[in-house]
Amino acid sequence: MNQKELLQRQEALVKAAEAENRELTADEQREFDSLTAQIDALKATPAPAPAPAVDANAVREAERTRIREIEAMCDHFGMESKSYIDNGTTVENARAAIMAELMKDHAPIASRGSLDVVNDEADKFRDAATDGLIMRAGVSVEKPAEGSQEFRAISLRDLAIECLSREGESNLNRKSNDELFSMLSRQFYNPTAAFPAILDGTIRKSIVELYNKVPTTFQRFTTKGSLSDFKSTPDHEYVIGGVGDFLKVPENGEIKADAPKTELLPQRKLETYGKQFSMTRQAFINGDIGFLTQVPGLYATAAKKTIDKQVYKILFDNSTIFDGTALFTSGHGNIITTGDSAKGKPSQATIQAMILKMQMQTDQFGDPIYMTPAKIVVPVGYEFDLAVIFHSAQVVGSANNDINPLYNYPLEIVQSPILNGLAGNNDCPWFLVADEASARGIQVDYLNGQETPTVRRMEAPGTLGYTWDIWLDWGISVRDFRGLVRNDGAAL
Repeated sequence: MNQKELLQRQEALVKAAEAENRELTADEQREFDSLTAQIDALKATPAPAPAPAVDANAVREAERTRIREIEAMCDHFGMESKSYIDNGTTVENARAAIMAELMKDHAPIASRGSLDVVNDEADKFRDAATDGLIMRAGVSVEKPAEGSQEFRAISLRDLAIECLSREGESNLNRKSNDELFSMLSRQFYNPTAAFPAILDGTIRKSIVELYNKVPTTFQRFTTKGSLSDFKSTPDHEYVIGGVGDFLKVPENGEIKADAPKTELLPQRKLETYGKQFSMTRQAFINGDIGFLTQVPGLYATAAKKTIDKQVYKILFDNSTIFDGTALFTSGHGNIITTGDSAKGKPSQATIQAMILKMQMQTDQFGDPIYMTPAKIVVPVGYEFDLAVIFHSAQVVGSANNDINPLYNYPLEIVQSPILNGLAGNNDCPWFLVADEASARGIQVDYLNGQETPTVRRMEAPGTLGYTWDIWLDWGISVRDFRGLVRNDGAAL
C-alpha cells in the first residue's frame, strides 16, 4: 500500500468508531498504530530520481551495431544469424553460442563442410577451365564448376592469353604462339601460375575417368589387396590350422593339450611401372588441345591393360608359385591336361569334371575344405556355347532328354581376348575360379590401395615442352592354388 492508501484506511477506522459513538477497539487501535508506523517509514524513504530521457537515436544505433556484429560473426563461420537477431541475443551471448556450436564435433573449423575456405577467383577460374576442357574431350563431369561451359570451345592460345592476362601481362594478342609458349615455360615451377595448374588438373581428371572405363576383366576374378611399402611381405606370415577334431572328454577325464600347425603363406611385393609423356612446343603452337585428354588417357589405359596381361599370363604360362612348383600341377590337384578324357573345350562333361576337382581339394593340413566355384574364365568364342550349357533344362544332344545338372548353375562367365592372343593356333586353356570366401586365388596389391595412376609434372632436360611422369605401383601374387582349376583346352 502507498501512503495515500494507508491514510485512507486510518480515516475509515476512525469514522467507523465515531458512527457507533465509541472508542477504537483494541484490534482497531493496533491496526491504526501499524498504519502510522508504515506511513512514517514511507516518509523517511527518499523519492526515486526521475528516469533519464531516452535517446531514441542512440538506441537505434546500438541495435544496428548489435545486428552488424552478430551477422559478421555468423557469416565468418558459415552459420545462420536470424535466430540470434530476432531473439534479441546480445553480442556476447551470440559469440558464446557460436563457439559452443563449433565445439560440438571437436573438429577444426576448416574441416567442417559449411566452413570450408571459399575458393578465390583464381581457383574458380582454374576449376572452370579444367572442367570445360574435360567436357570438351567427351569426358563426363558429375558437378561441373561454375562457368565451365565458357571454356568448352577455347583454344590453347586463348587459354594461355586468359591465364597470362589474369597475372598482369599485357599486349598478349600481338604475340605469336611461340612467344606465348616462352612466357608460359617460365611459369613451369611457379605454384600460383594458372596455365600449368589447369593442364595438371585436366590430365589428372581425365586419367581417373578413362582408367576406370578400360574394359579389362582381371578384376572380376582376382582379389584386391593393399601394401604400405615395397618390401616383400615377411617370411613368417603364417596361416594357422590343422587343429583336428575335438576329442571326447570322459567323466573326470583330462582335456588333452593340442597345438595348431602353421604353414608359410606366399610373399607379396610391389613394383613400380611408369612412362613419361610431353606436350611439346610444336603441340602448343599447333593448338593441339586434345592432347590434354587423349595422350594421358592412352597411358592410363596402357597401365590397366598391363595388369590384365600379367594376370592372364600367370594363368596361361602356368608360372611357378610360392611352393616352387607350377601353379597348375597334378600335385596341386587343379589341372586337367593331356591324357584326361575331360580335356577339351567347355562342355557339360568338362565343366563338371573341373567342378568336382575343385570341390575335392584339401587344406594345407590335409583336411577337406568347402570350395564354391564362382567364375569360369574362357577365351573369346565360348560365350554362346556356355549360354546353352547353363540355360538348357535338358542335356544338349541327349536322345532321352536327360536333365541338365548345370542348368542355371551359378557360374559367372568371364572372357578375355588375351587368352586368344596368347594361344594363337595352339590349344587354349580355360579356368574355373572359386569365390573369395573359399580361396583367394590370384591377388593384385596396390600401394596403399591406390588403383589409379599418379601424375607429376616435371622438367625433362633437352625437352621443349611440358613433361609429365605417370606411374602406378602394383604387385600380383598367387595366394592359394586351391581356388583355381585349369583345363588345357583345345585349339580355337
